[in-house]
Amino acid sequence: MNEVRSERRARGGGGAARRAERTAVSMDTAKFIVRNIPNFEILNDEALEVIEYNAETVLEEIGVNFVDNPAALALWREAGADVTGERVRIPRGLARALCKTAPSQFTQHARNPERNVEIGGKGLVLAPVYGPPFVRDNEGGRRYATMEDFRNFVKLGYMSKWLHHSGGTVCEPTDIAVNKRHLDMLMAHMTLSDKPYMGSVTEPVRAEDSVKMSKILFGDDFVEQNTVMTSLININSPLTFDSTMMGALEVYARHNQAAIISPFIVGGAMAPVTVAGTLTQVLAEVLAGVAYSQLIRKGAPVIFGAFVTSIDMNSGAPTFGTPEAAHITYGAGQLARRMGLPYRSGGSFCGSKLPDAQAAYETANSLNMALLAGVNFMLHACGWLEGGLVSSYEKFVLDADQLGTLHHLAKGISMDDNGQAMEAIREVGPGGHYLGCAHTQANFKTAFWRTDVLDYKPFETWEEEGARDSATLADVRVKKLLRDYQAPALDPAINEALAAYVAQRKASEPDAFG
Repeated sequence: MNEVRSERRARGGGGAARRAERTAVSMDTAKFIVRNIPNFEILNDEALEVIEYNAETVLEEIGVNFVDNPAALALWREAGADVTGERVRIPRGLARALCKTAPSQFTQHARNPERNVEIGGKGLVLAPVYGPPFVRDNEGGRRYATMEDFRNFVKLGYMSKWLHHSGGTVCEPTDIAVNKRHLDMLMAHMTLSDKPYMGSVTEPVRAEDSVKMSKILFGDDFVEQNTVMTSLININSPLTFDSTMMGALEVYARHNQAAIISPFIVGGAMAPVTVAGTLTQVLAEVLAGVAYSQLIRKGAPVIFGAFVTSIDMNSGAPTFGTPEAAHITYGAGQLARRMGLPYRSGGSFCGSKLPDAQAAYETANSLNMALLAGVNFMLHACGWLEGGLVSSYEKFVLDADQLGTLHHLAKGISMDDNGQAMEAIREVGPGGHYLGCAHTQANFKTAFWRTDVLDYKPFETWEEEGARDSATLADVRVKKLLRDYQAPALDPAINEALAAYVAQRKASEPDAFG
């Protein structure tokens, strides 16, 4: 059966698949961003060396905990670490040496090869919000997410030009059993979109399901030889690696699938209140996590992750779009590049309860910070609301629209003959205008980024159309995208095999909601 699936992928599908492909709507998706602008480097070499030295000191003298994972402790002991109970102290230089086998760049394959992404180097891959248990829209307000919401967000991600990646848990569908919802979520990503996707990490067995379903979609050999999934492996900061996350990491690393090794930092709660102290802890945790992935399989693809926010010292609530978070994001990017690893950070972060001015300010700060920091994989690029508790329909399309500005900023300034525009300046001369000149006529369609959501109409037109604010305009956009959605072509035999696997796995155990 698996050999048949591998052969079917090599042939590009059967007749039914080719007929479906001919009748499917081809979505216009921008290629992942390649920066032609410099990264913003906030730390000098001396500061970076101090942080790197301190991180090694943390690993050597304080150590990290690998809890409920005797196999991990045995691997570390064999590698030369000092293991006492569940505490692992890593000699200076050992973790960094182990990290050297991790690739600096890798391809994540999509089932549609035109949607493949390169993660690392000068690239920036944009993926949607991840993890909220609630959703919000103009009509229903704030409520628990359902599987219908999940499918809607996958569709919106597929329809969004500037998103390169379908993401993972775009919301947490609470109407399906905890032990089975990952199957439906994976099925949605695999069938409702043809962009790359993320695997499940909430239990090691769910990571195994992700690999098995990916093998149905791509073929056994293709999955073992190529990266088709990225996964989010959060570290229990400070300095703790739990068996659930590490178990999922072990599954993905063994099968050559990518993992984001990401400390989860709320400054003042999970890390020191200072920027340098936080960067020290982030680097120590990433060094230990990436090194462990390479103990599982040398060359397993990994991403240096940094989810960092500050805290409101009055309420204890996380804050977003702050200068301190920017400092850490910039600095972590420099540390990642010195390690030669792809970098994950940033997103459409905000603490606002609504897609309002607060959300816009904080999100703009966060998105631009990530672009300048040299981020290679940006999770939460659109849809994030209320500190990550809510996936917002309206904010999803507002953010996704604004991601187009990142594409245009990253292009930099063209200095070729067309960019210099000397012929246009000569043609128009003093006192003229450029609206009708040959250069404008040749470039007007692509010269400026254009929004699909925001309103630039004259006041009178805007008022006649109902004086709609941004959230109302976004609501209209959401409805249009979902109304226009058509699923990408998929070989019916693969679709049936995926459905059969999901049905079999669901029938194999009772529902569990805890």
